[in-house]
Amino acid sequence: QVLLVESGGGLVQAGGSLMLSCVASGGTFGRYPMAWFRQAPGKEREFVAAISWAKNGLVYSNFVKGRATISRDVAKNTMYLHMNNLQPEDTAVYFCAIDLTVFGAASQSTGAYAYWGQGTQVTVSS
Repeated sequence: QVLLVESGGGLVQAGGSLMLSCVASGGTFGRYPMAWFRQAPGKEREFVAAISWAKNGLVYSNFVKGRATISRDVAKNTMYLHMNNLQPEDTAVYFCAIDLTVFGAASQSTGAYAYWGQGTQVTVSS
């Protein structure tokens, strides 16, 4: 059973930064792509960033490019998302997800990901 647990969300002022973490359990996941998505109230879930098994395969959405860094620690089965210069429009629940395609590429599509965490709330005040 694959389990993903996010942490690190919270309330931050505009211009601040956060580091989100996603710990995966139920196996070893170094061979699989992982990603962050977010969902604001009343909106669809949208892609934020993804990282391939090779770690150098990084994809970012346009709205976080230059403000976010995705990384992973394979030994710890953990993925991270560091975001700076946060703005009120970044307020959302942030989800991590894993694609169980061995040596797969980082995808921006929700349909590519088989398992999802419960999410962590990020709230940015103006």
